[in-house]
Amino acid sequence: MIRLELDFQLDYRIDGDSADFVFLIHPARTQRQILVTESLSISQAVEPRVQTDAGGINRTMQLRARNGLLQVHYQATVDIDHHHTDPDAIGEVPVHALPIDVIPFLRPSRYCQSDRLLTFTLDTFSHLTPGYRRVEAICQWVYEHVRFMRNRSDASTSAIETLISRAGICRDFSHLMIALCRALGIPARFVSGTDYGTDRSWGPPDFHAYVEAYLDGGWYIFDPGGMGIPMGFVRLASGRDAADVAFATIYGDVMAGVPLVEARALPHPDGIGLYPHHCPTALSTDRSD
Repeated sequence: MIRLELDFQLDYRIDGDSADFVFLIHPARTQRQILVTESLSISQAVEPRVQTDAGGINRTMQLRARNGLLQVHYQATVDIDHHHTDPDAIGEVPVHALPIDVIPFLRPSRYCQSDRLLTFTLDTFSHLTPGYRRVEAICQWVYEHVRFMRNRSDASTSAIETLISRAGICRDFSHLMIALCRALGIPARFVSGTDYGTDRSWGPPDFHAYVEAYLDGGWYIFDPGGMGIPMGFVRLASGRDAADVAFATIYGDVMAGVPLVEARALPHPDGIGLYPHHCPTALSTDRSD
C-alpha cells in the first residue's frame, strides 16, 4: 500500500463577465486507488458540481466564475494498492474477446491516428511475441526514439507529428505509444495524473500524461516518457487521448496562471506502507483480482 498526498493550486483571471470551467483534478476512485480525504477551496462564492462519468471512473467538476481572480485549491490523500503481476504471464486479448467498454480505446482518435501508422507499426513490432513484453517494447521504443523537449509541440500536435519530429513532452510520448498499440490491435488509453519522481531538473512538478494498455483482462501502466516512478502516479482521469482528459477546459475570456502541483509520499498509518519505487512487476490500479 502506498499513501500519497496531492496539493493543486490553479489560478485564473476572468476578463469577461463570466467564464465556465470543466476540471478533471479529482483522483479517480477504483478498487485499488482509494480516496482517503479530500478538500476543495474556491476563492469565489460559486457552487461547483462534481459528478462521476458513466464509466464510474472520471470525476468532473463544473463551475461558472465571475469577472476577476479565480483560485482553485484542491488537496487529497490517496491510498494505492497496486495489482502486481509477472510481466511474462500477461497476454494480449484478441479483439473478438474484448469487453464492449474497451472497444473505443482500440479505434483511432483525434491525436492518435493509429489507422495511418499501420504499415510502420507492423514493420517495427509485428515480429514480437504478443503480450505485455511487446507493449513494453513499444513503450521502450518511444522512450528511445523521442527526445523530451519543451516548446517543440503544442496542444494540436498528433502522434504522427511526434513520430516525424521525434521530440515532445509527456503528452506527445503518450499519444505516439497509444497509436502504435492500437495499430497492433492492443487497446490503449491516455491517462492524466501526477508526475511523482520526476527529476526536478526537468522543471517544477506538474500534471503528467502516461498510458494504460488493456492486457489479460486489466489496464496496465506504462510511462513512455520514462520521467517518473509509475508506482507513484495517481490517476486523475483516462480517455481516448488528451482531448478527453484535460485538467481544465475553459469557455470564456480567461488568462491562466502556471498550475502548482505537488504529489508527496507519506508513511502509512498501518506501518506496512511502501514508498514508490521502480519495480520489475507489471502494475495496475484497475484489476480487482
